[in-house]
Amino acid sequence: MSVPPAVAGGTDRIQQRFEEMSGADISRSDVNRPEKPIRLLLVAPALTILGGQAVQANYLLEHLSREREFEVSFVPHNPRLPGPFRLLQSIKYVRTIVTSLVYCMHLLIQVPKHDIIQTLSASYWSFLLGPTPAILIARFFGKKSIVNYRSGQAEDHLRNWTRTAVPIMKLADGIIVPSQYLVDVFRKFGLHAFAIANVIDNTRFKYREREPLQPIFLSNRNMYPLYNVACILKAFARIQQRFPEAKLILAGDGPQRPALESLARELKLQNIEFRGRVSPSKMHELYNEAHIFLNSPNIDNMPGSILESFFSGVPVVSTSAGGIRCIVTHERTGLLVPRNDHEAMAACAIRLLKSPELATSIVRNAYEECSAYTWPAVRESWLAAYRRLAGRSGTAPALTPKSFANFSPRMERSDNPG
Repeated sequence: MSVPPAVAGGTDRIQQRFEEMSGADISRSDVNRPEKPIRLLLVAPALTILGGQAVQANYLLEHLSREREFEVSFVPHNPRLPGPFRLLQSIKYVRTIVTSLVYCMHLLIQVPKHDIIQTLSASYWSFLLGPTPAILIARFFGKKSIVNYRSGQAEDHLRNWTRTAVPIMKLADGIIVPSQYLVDVFRKFGLHAFAIANVIDNTRFKYREREPLQPIFLSNRNMYPLYNVACILKAFARIQQRFPEAKLILAGDGPQRPALESLARELKLQNIEFRGRVSPSKMHELYNEAHIFLNSPNIDNMPGSILESFFSGVPVVSTSAGGIRCIVTHERTGLLVPRNDHEAMAACAIRLLKSPELATSIVRNAYEECSAYTWPAVRESWLAAYRRLAGRSGTAPALTPKSFANFSPRMERSDNPG
């Protein structure tokens, strides 16, 4: 099966735009300069919590560790206690207090040893418990800090947590987000962010066109209310009326799983499998098994699962929530439906099964965009940001959140749900 050519990453354009602003040379040859390495501390959830933040942190840690210009260390938001003390992390409330104390102790030890502190961030209490201590401790020791904010709930968070969210964000030296959608959200609150796209491990996911396309569906979002997995179950019920042999694979876990299993029984669904937690190292096997990816969140940013579908040749049917419309173009790289509309989702899935030419066109177009989500495409953007914070860009002024905004790549896509 032929694989369509990948689109060029565009790193030269990004590099040129930084150089125009600073008047400094940030070419790749600078990596070999005999200077003291930039000491970067990455602060994020460990992979014991399966989710987009942990996966992206792992990718960053893996790639940046290969850069000779950097010394990279890692502090998890969720450190595991040693030996018998780990029992404390099984007790509600106690685990939050104990884990937070250990986490802050690690920060107090590690932050003074580094030049730049980069913390990955979600919203609400997660923001207060994870990124906030990292930002405040970095500020106390006079270290530069970056907030890498990744939650699709940003607008509600910034609007309703006014005493903490915006003031603490302003203490950071830079805000980096994965999509233009979040750049626009932050701008509403006087915060300037710079977009650097998510990265996918293109060596793990293998592109394959499905011929013929079969009614084998995959959903791999965790089972929380904002991801609205119930919508997928209802859509699958409609699909199974037309295709009784249809199969649905549900990967992921969460507090809604018992209710979703009950709903599946209530809808009398057949050929449905709740696979539970699947580690990132095994996720490519699910995509290889699936033929259509279903995604039904009410709130979202830039889900890596959609990008993984692009890399795997799996056509996507998704709601157009939040930043999804920045990466999926309706009828070109996927099919978009309104939020919480299971009938529209079922109709689009059936449309793909009945129109193989459309499905093939969609997966080929989607695959052509995949190079934008690889490390070579984003490498220079990350390195330029770190260099400027570390004062490695000649006579250029110090990096600020506002200077990030001036070079935010445009990532808009059509939001037409069909």
